Amino acid sequence: MLSKDQRQKRIQDIIARESVSTQADLVARLRADGVHVTQATVSRDINELRLVRLPIGKGRHRYALAQVAGHGNVEEELARLFQNFVHDVDRGENMLVIRTADGHATGVALLLDRLRRDDIVGTIAGEDTIFVVARTIAEGEELMEELNALMIG
Repeated sequence: MLSKDQRQKRIQDIIARESVSTQADLVARLRADGVHVTQATVSRDINELRLVRLPIGKGRHRYALAQVAGHGNVEEELARLFQNFVHDVDRGENMLVIRTADGHATGVALLLDRLRRDDIVGTIAGEDTIFVVARTIAEGEELMEELNALMIG
């Protein structure tokens, strides 16, 4: 039986070599390698590894590791993701909710986290929704304006 770190390393190796488009595909691929996992475990691993789903054409996607280098690249990539995959940004007090295309929330949240901004306390991402907590109501307002501007382009 593999440890969590070993299993996640195996997942990274698989998605680096092969086109894996769904959690079920990844479960099947791991099981073919003798790694017995549930879909729930793979779902948690995908979130912890912050894998992103990249479009590969004809409405299909594949999992990949988010590739991010310096701070400038993070902002450029975030702008690109917002323009392509973010549908809505809403706010209540100091909390923001960002709606994305299916499968893109974790990638967008990863980049928001990598900005390491003092005005963002943290993010939580699901399949198509990101919950962002701003430090104050005023910073939440400013952040919403910034994110809306990114979405518009």
